[in-house]
Amino acid sequence: MSHSSKEKLLNALPVGTLGIIPLESSRTLGDKVNGYIVNWRKEREHAREMSSTSIALDGYLRDSYIIDASCPRFGSGEAKGLITESVRGTDLYLLVDVCNHSLTYKVCGQINHMSPDDHYQDLKRVISAVGGKARRITVIMPFLYESRQHKRTTRESLDCALALQELTNMGVESIITFDAHDPRVQNAIPLKSFETVQPTYQFIKALLQNVPDIRMDAEHMMVISPDEGGMGRAVYFANVLGIDMGMFYKRRDYTKIVDGRNPIVAHEFLGSDIKGKDMLIIDDMISSGDSMIDVATELKKRNAGRIFAASTFGLFTNGLEKFDKAVESGLIYRVLTTNLIYQPEELLTKPYYINVDMSKYIALLIDTLNHDASISDLLNPMERIQNILHKYHQQEKGNGTY
Repeated sequence: MSHSSKEKLLNALPVGTLGIIPLESSRTLGDKVNGYIVNWRKEREHAREMSSTSIALDGYLRDSYIIDASCPRFGSGEAKGLITESVRGTDLYLLVDVCNHSLTYKVCGQINHMSPDDHYQDLKRVISAVGGKARRITVIMPFLYESRQHKRTTRESLDCALALQELTNMGVESIITFDAHDPRVQNAIPLKSFETVQPTYQFIKALLQNVPDIRMDAEHMMVISPDEGGMGRAVYFANVLGIDMGMFYKRRDYTKIVDGRNPIVAHEFLGSDIKGKDMLIIDDMISSGDSMIDVATELKKRNAGRIFAASTFGLFTNGLEKFDKAVESGLIYRVLTTNLIYQPEELLTKPYYINVDMSKYIALLIDTLNHDASISDLLNPMERIQNILHKYHQQEKGNGTY
């Protein structure tokens, strides 16, 4: 945490007693977030004591801010939300990972893996268990539930908009998500707080820490958007690094439908010469991985150098075998995804995998919001990016002090 951030929170009073409820799907991430906040508040209280400005705030210093909550199930598969301690007057932050398919429950003796629908339903159960007693409820849902079903192309449901409205109608005051598939879905709840956060700084930091010989300049590196939908993300990356960007667009056969969509005929490239340069393919999610590998293949045909596949959410719905083969053949050099969603142990042990840890950043968001301080500086990481580029001798130091 920067010196200015520490000063800002040192003199601010919290909105209410902090409470963090990581649903079972986000338990690992929630524990790490809680650990950061516990340590920061101990340091902050020590600084207050040293300056003789200590204020006795009930519940401000605790060994843990996690509130025990669960969703036990009946034999039929039905469930209920259960909170085992008081939440009256608490500033609550609920963490949920709707993509955690590792969790299971029994339905009449049969094992079911939890789907996004199950996780979303459990979130509502816990909110219902709060019973309106909390001072404020914030939902941190890194992968926005049903975010790919955000617009109509035919007579179909608008699931994401409905979910946002449902949560706010239940008393949720603000929703924080990461790299939303389409941020315009917030128009469904225009009077509520909705923040979609880009992990740009954390990706850059992870690359600098794990790839010592990387050069983030226009001569050695280029950012690639795998499709037109992700161009804004790639443009931002390219601008903050001062490098060029390229984009692929998909030519589809609209006369056919295969597995519910029009098949891709070819990937067409728009951009400057990429020969010998490191390529950073950046996208919001790796689902099956087919699109990412197709793009990497096209880049190699154009004599690209090392290829880094970076994505906020690594779903890997068809397993990791194709990425193993892509790395073995020299097609992809490294794969980067965040710990915002479930990571199987198999992924974490891959030598080509770089884990981008977001727990400290989430802890900073929660700690700042609990003090009712502005998070605008946290949402715009330009200053931090410039400073870490300078730290790793990538470019001249920016004006910031973060």
